[in-house]
Amino acid sequence: MSADANRETLEFDVQFVGAGPAGLAGAIHLADLVAKHEQAVAAGGPGRSLGEVSIAVLEKAARVGAHGLSGAVLDPRALRELMPDYRERGCPIASDVAGDSVHFLWPRGQFRLPVNPPMFANHGNHIVSLGDLVAWLAQIAEAKGVFVVTETPAAAPLVEGGRVRGVRTGDKGVDRQGGRKPNYQPGADCLAKATVLCEGPRGTVAKVLERQLGLTDGRNAQVYSTGVKELWEMPAGRAEQGRVIHTMGFPLPDETFGGGFIYGMTDTLWSVGFVTGLDAHDPTSDPHANLQRFKTHPFVRALLAGGRPVAYGAKAIPEGGWWAMPRLAADGLLLCGDTGGFLNGARLKGIHLAMKSGMLAAETLFECLVNGDFAGAGQELRAVRNFHQGFEHGMVAGMFNTAVGMVTGGRDLALRDRVPNAAGHTRMRKLAATGRANGPAVPAEDGAFTLDKLADVYLSGTMHDEDQPVHLVVADTTVCATRCRAEYGNPCQHFCPAKVYEMVADPAKEGALMLRINAANCVHCKTCDIADPYQIITWTTPEGGGGPDYKRL
Repeated sequence: MSADANRETLEFDVQFVGAGPAGLAGAIHLADLVAKHEQAVAAGGPGRSLGEVSIAVLEKAARVGAHGLSGAVLDPRALRELMPDYRERGCPIASDVAGDSVHFLWPRGQFRLPVNPPMFANHGNHIVSLGDLVAWLAQIAEAKGVFVVTETPAAAPLVEGGRVRGVRTGDKGVDRQGGRKPNYQPGADCLAKATVLCEGPRGTVAKVLERQLGLTDGRNAQVYSTGVKELWEMPAGRAEQGRVIHTMGFPLPDETFGGGFIYGMTDTLWSVGFVTGLDAHDPTSDPHANLQRFKTHPFVRALLAGGRPVAYGAKAIPEGGWWAMPRLAADGLLLCGDTGGFLNGARLKGIHLAMKSGMLAAETLFECLVNGDFAGAGQELRAVRNFHQGFEHGMVAGMFNTAVGMVTGGRDLALRDRVPNAAGHTRMRKLAATGRANGPAVPAEDGAFTLDKLADVYLSGTMHDEDQPVHLVVADTTVCATRCRAEYGNPCQHFCPAKVYEMVADPAKEGALMLRINAANCVHCKTCDIADPYQIITWTTPEGGGGPDYKRL
């Protein structure tokens, strides 16, 4: 980020960083609270007028929803609280859930659980496209006077005397070597009385502030999974609208956390995806390959037969639970949504919690506005606070611990209220310990049913200006060519779902390899920043407007 005397300063009362469900629900709720207050004051009620309250939402994508990806089965509680008439207002619901089932898969067969576990009960929920949902929320926010600004990535925090003053947005028009192109435009300093970070998992600004302000001190390590998803277009009537399927087992080994999902969005669209824990022991664990292997299972193949993949995406999922949530507030700062760890790993749901966290932030900030003082959703999350930790010893142990937690109020088998954990990258074992040099066999990519990573990246619509600084910063690439190659076999080649990282022949050294970064492929999932065993990869924000262009995901 350059020093520039011409850098513009923008000031708001409140700014939300990220136009996802948390940021937009928070902005809408705050606008509603302010409007209701002003109406009451105008009618002679108590209090004073707040005047014009400026609320902004900053979004790095070219359009709201372009970076939005989830399964997604929506628990509508928070949406109903925000807008009781959401159906009448045109909320883009693909389908109401008509039926759900949970299946255990092994390589050639499957078993449907006779009774769904309570966390997988989806009666009354909706199947949605998260991208469509947030695009609709953005329209409502703008109609209420909220400034929704796209192509504006928050690149760094602005902190003065321990107080968060705002964020600095990314520069535009910088070439690959860091020089200024003819269209150079410095990012703006966006200042606010309060900044609400809703950046998604492993947020760029949040990651800096967690260290600088000690927001994660005394907490469990946050652990993550990576979800990869394809949208399949089917002949009319071949998809089962409203059907929700979750799976366990194949293709994962017992010691790796994860599972599959298939949701019937319409009678012509399946949403099919797979979640892989980033705390896997195997350095060759590959989330994209797991999705391709999942699709080859006879049960899944039969559902997808005759269809074709039309969209693809990937994102990290914060699975650490209650004990891994950072401190959610600091002077001038609030954390919401995935940035704050608001995800119920047992239910594989976070949209409603993200929205509720944004709405609670709005209520807090409204009180600050009323009082003129800006100084300095837990029940559901606490009940599953030790869910992910239970799976550290395998799926069977995890299922048993989940059952114990259901009858002990969230405690584990040893009746501990808080179960410690370790960051996922520390659980990766070296090749010598795994006894393998290559990962599980990946089905041959036929370009129609099973796709390679580049074919799926094409379906994601990902685009970046290639003449810009590489936004995936590796602190020491010699580690990749030497130590990591010998110890782990360069796991970045496996865990990245977009083929960003490749080890290629080093022209300067015969027989040696070097790291090549295909930054233009990046789908902004943050997996590399999370899973690198040496923690020398830092995901930074590329130029605003770049990245995936998700549609209906």
